Amino acid sequence: MTINTAVNGSAMKVEIVGRLDTITAPELEAELSEHEDVSDVTFDFSGLEYISSAGLRVLLAEQKAINSRSGKMVLKNVNDTIMEVFEITGFIDILTIE
Repeated sequence: MTINTAVNGSAMKVEIVGRLDTITAPELEAELSEHEDVSDVTFDFSGLEYISSAGLRVLLAEQKAINSRSGKMVLKNVNDTIMEVFEITGFIDILTIE
């Protein structure tokens, strides 16, 4: 998995390429924890191929952290496979997906 981040003031864009699973989720979690001062996060999932429950846990934790800062978290370019996971797990009701 590759994580590309770009911070602009209180906003951050996170591009994830590859698989977000048990092995790679801690890497994303560590990257996000380095930027606890941002209030708006946009995830670009155009390169995300797979997400496991470990990846979902990281997204849920980040959503809660962003909510506590009165910020906004958005997921963009979600493919059909990942969208199906969000629908089955109910995450489609928790996350903002554009």
